[in-house]
Amino acid sequence: MIAREFNFDGLIGPTHNYAGLSYGNVASASYQDLPSSPKAAALQGLAKMKYVFDLGVGQCVLPPLRRPRFEFLQSLGFSGSDKQLIDKAYAYSPVLLASCYSASNMWTANAATVSPSADCADEFLHITPANLSCALHRSIEHPSTTRNLRAIFSDRDSFKVHAPLPSQAGLADEGAANHTRLAPKHSLSGLELFTFGSDSQDQKSPKPSKFPARQTLLASSAIARRHGISKDRVCLLQQNPLAIDAGVFHNDVISVGNENVFLCHEMAFLDQAKRLADLKQRYDLAFDSPLFIVQFSNAELELADAVSSYLFNSQLVTRPDGKMTLICPLECQENPQARACTERLVAEENPIDQVVFLDLRQSMNNGGGPACLRLRVVMTEQQQARMHPGVVFSESLYEKLVAWVEANYRNQLVPNDLRDPNLVVESLNAIESLARILDLPVEVLMDA
Repeated sequence: MIAREFNFDGLIGPTHNYAGLSYGNVASASYQDLPSSPKAAALQGLAKMKYVFDLGVGQCVLPPLRRPRFEFLQSLGFSGSDKQLIDKAYAYSPVLLASCYSASNMWTANAATVSPSADCADEFLHITPANLSCALHRSIEHPSTTRNLRAIFSDRDSFKVHAPLPSQAGLADEGAANHTRLAPKHSLSGLELFTFGSDSQDQKSPKPSKFPARQTLLASSAIARRHGISKDRVCLLQQNPLAIDAGVFHNDVISVGNENVFLCHEMAFLDQAKRLADLKQRYDLAFDSPLFIVQFSNAELELADAVSSYLFNSQLVTRPDGKMTLICPLECQENPQARACTERLVAEENPIDQVVFLDLRQSMNNGGGPACLRLRVVMTEQQQARMHPGVVFSESLYEKLVAWVEANYRNQLVPNDLRDPNLVVESLNAIESLARILDLPVEVLMDA
């Protein structure tokens, strides 16, 4: 069946700030406590969506989650009015207060793992929301994310939106940021690559020594099973612990794939030469077409530059003409090594013939690039017709969302501003008005 890829980008929420909550994320730590601009962040994200849409690639939006999340503070024993909750939580721990305001759900590559119906035994499109159990501020996201996804993909004859895996360390799951799908065309059954950082069932297995491994083998294997993917179409790859300790907290910081192209750094995986050879062999057996694996050496692009430029967190998409565009952050243009890598890409024989550089500074400063901001969903024409239409990107929706941001977002926010009760009102009003724009039930977006 004919299928098309849609990129579901997260609308960046009005409480976007630099609290430095993500341990192991080098950029997040570097910009901690500096002023952010929620308005600029949201407009930059929308500009990227508009660019992808103008390329002729499928584009949709996912709403931000309601913030602040005072229920979280109440579950920890804090009580009183909004002002009292804020003051008590801040006095106990500013980090705790920042956690319930975090806009990190903007990075929808962490929202879920998605397997298209062509890959699944029951021919349903399967979605498993990520439990994000490794970080306090992200671990509170999944109930709301699940609710939003079930509202958008509500047709039970087409979609299966599972419950997240149990929230415990051995089943830590960070979603599509550690998942890649390869196939000659989106509409064909593909190979699904699940990348993990540690094997929670084997204490002797390799693991990073400085930063946590956020995805477990047990979680990745469980998602592949529940999605009904044939074993011969599942590839399990372990992240290189040295890369994790260098700031590669998710695998999409060091590799990116799209259809028959796979880009990676030479330090992305354990036993990389063997694993990539196996991947190539399995692809050749499954499909009568080439797989373009492009590997960059540490001499071409030092690991630190890969992390700071986010070259591999670029968004790789297939245009209607069958060629591919690599959407990079401006940091790749400004980094000589990363820029040279993009020049090599377009010079070599592969489907990538265009590289563009977009301004996503606000997201990048918090540790998220173009690929972090989107969740890939491949749908058949029938599934597209059964998805909630209010989130499908258009010129009209773009204009409405830009006006919504301009009317509801602050130009600047510092972590201390989270103590302002007015920000609570502003944020809730913004989400409530967004529900009308996206034609989603207010009680879904407000978690009422």
